[in-house]
Amino acid sequence: MDSQDYSETIDLAATADIAHSGKRLDQVAAELFADYSRSRIKQWIDNGALQVNGEARKPKDRLVGGEQLTLQATVEPAGEWQPEPMALNIAYEDDHLLVINKPTNLVVHPAAGNYSGTLLNGLLHHCPSLENVPRAGIVHRLDKDTTGLMVVAKTLAAHHNLVRQLQARSVKREYEAVVQGTMTGGGTVEAAIGRHPRSRIKMAVVAHGGKEAITHYRLIHKFCDHTHIRLGLETGRTHQIRVHMAHIGHPLVGDATYAGRMKLPKGASTELVDMLRTGFKRQALHAASLALVHPHIGDIMEWDAPLPADFEHLLTVLANNEAD
Repeated sequence: MDSQDYSETIDLAATADIAHSGKRLDQVAAELFADYSRSRIKQWIDNGALQVNGEARKPKDRLVGGEQLTLQATVEPAGEWQPEPMALNIAYEDDHLLVINKPTNLVVHPAAGNYSGTLLNGLLHHCPSLENVPRAGIVHRLDKDTTGLMVVAKTLAAHHNLVRQLQARSVKREYEAVVQGTMTGGGTVEAAIGRHPRSRIKMAVVAHGGKEAITHYRLIHKFCDHTHIRLGLETGRTHQIRVHMAHIGHPLVGDATYAGRMKLPKGASTELVDMLRTGFKRQALHAASLALVHPHIGDIMEWDAPLPADFEHLLTVLANNEAD
């Protein structure tokens, strides 16, 4: 990081009214400064950055109404990750958010074994002020080999707003995928997802202790032994689409984790056999569209990302196999 200071300074004021009488300071502050999370509000009260009538108070202190709340805080960097030059396919950018069209073979966030070369490192180089936003503004992820659209928050206020939209399930995310087998129609998978009981690196549909997960899907085209589908997420669990499609017997093409042993269709062309064996080296999943309410101006915004070349080629080979 260069020597320039990218810290974010917050200087706000608000007045508690009679409706706030008897309520705790942290509750009132979270209401009056709604752009920021409750945990960060509490942190600011604890360290004296958020004061009442010019004095530090405790989060549980009760207000009577009419108090002046002032917030003067400097947001420090949220992580120790390093910026790295990276070519980013930017679908949209303004002062509040950034929409990325992610390529395949790119890890989103640093983790064990991937501390550099991630999208987060590239985002910090593109926009250094993201060091002040949790996880450099990343509010949802795509798997390493899943392509398509991701939104990134560029400010704390935008981050809190987008997280709330995701929690309220108002962000519309649609994907395209190619699955094994011929589906007869669309439907909904509603099955809780948790850690796989025997493999900690995998997720699974579980009977107990999992988190609610809902995936809707509809048919785009049926091939001889595969189906091109469009999916919508109500929830955003880890590997949700991959787990749910495998659960109903239609795992994603190329999914080495959840598809099990590859089954070649009877009578498949040489071109298709080569494609399924070695030509398509990832799960056939693409985040095709994204829609949300802009965190600052309040307008509904929507983006679409065309299918990447390898996905299009897979569809062409499947179509050629039908024509043979």
